[in-house]
Amino acid sequence: MTRINLLPWRETHRKEKNQEFGVAVAFAALLAGAIGYGGLKYADDKVDFQNQRNQRLDNEIAKLQLELKEIERLEETKNNLLARMEIIQQLQAMRPQVVHLFQEVAERLPDGVYLTAMNQQSQNRLVVEGRAESNARVSALMRQLDQSEYLEKPSLEVIEAGQSDGISTFKLNLQQKVPMLNEESDNGI
Repeated sequence: MTRINLLPWRETHRKEKNQEFGVAVAFAALLAGAIGYGGLKYADDKVDFQNQRNQRLDNEIAKLQLELKEIERLEETKNNLLARMEIIQQLQAMRPQVVHLFQEVAERLPDGVYLTAMNQQSQNRLVVEGRAESNARVSALMRQLDQSEYLEKPSLEVIEAGQSDGISTFKLNLQQKVPMLNEESDNGI
């Protein structure tokens, strides 16, 4: 039998296999590096895209907050205007009140009673001072004023009879009231 020495062939075969393995490992490492770099780049792109979206949302939120402040300012202006309109309407409704008040006092004043002063203490409280020929005339005045649409709750604060001439001086407290306005009447009278 012939002897064949296979050691150099095995050695060569082993070197080729090691070389192929090294190339495969290098290729796998290169491929893994490329995949890792691609994944990292993909993740960075996603993060950048999300940051852009967040920035755009922050910009829109800032714009909306400015618009909200403008709306709040307009709402405050609207409320101020409505309050002014309400005050003007109240003043407009009360404008003929003085005329009605004097008309009522003149109509309800009985003979023998004379007014010397009439003061408005608050928005709806009046103090009336006067002189009367007798206490009965003051009582008649109080009854007449109690039946008025514009005056109510007459209360006598002071009544003093004059010693020499018999004429009484009196002081009445009254409350003004606004009768229910007629819906059909727009002229305020």
